[in-house]
Amino acid sequence: MTLLTTWPESGPETVVRRTADPAEIAAALAPIGVRYEQWPVLEHVPFDAGIEEVSAAYRADIDKLTAEEDFKMVDVVALHPGDDPEFPAKAAAARAKFLQEHTHDDDDEVRFFVAGSGIFYLHAQGEVHAVLCEKGDLLGVPRGTTHWFDMGTSPSFTAIRFFHEEDGWIGNFTGSPIAARFPDFDTITAAYAAEAEAEVAQ
Repeated sequence: MTLLTTWPESGPETVVRRTADPAEIAAALAPIGVRYEQWPVLEHVPFDAGIEEVSAAYRADIDKLTAEEDFKMVDVVALHPGDDPEFPAKAAAARAKFLQEHTHDDDDEVRFFVAGSGIFYLHAQGEVHAVLCEKGDLLGVPRGTTHWFDMGTSPSFTAIRFFHEEDGWIGNFTGSPIAARFPDFDTITAAYAAEAEAEVAQ
């Protein structure tokens, strides 16, 4: 399930907000210009569907958003555990690419999660918002917003990416160590899963 956790930028000792309600998440992120919405999930698309299959299945949604917001390029990224012995090394390299705080000065970052999950950390107006995105979530981060992304130590996700610029993903790293001060993907998702299990057991 999607989850938003907000802390002061000074550190995670104090939780300002924690909610799994989609309407509350959208309302909390709107003041910093971040777009959050949920698209209908196509259940017939397999969890580990290939790039071409995902593109074909969501073609109507892709074409609609592309036309409405003048996106110049759309692609699909997928990373899931499998039999590849090199997966751990590939996963670690992919994770490291996005794990430090950065901005995109020439484009927004718009992602729709088809499968799996990942956490966007948004650093704005003195706060850090950790948005755990899962299947069906669309997040749009405005250009210039400082943020980072964590897919965890064993990444498993498929996402459609939308770009206004044909150059694709270009990150401008701030050099700040702030990302290391906040709970990572594995910590947040493990705690969330434990809470869910405890609720079921009650």
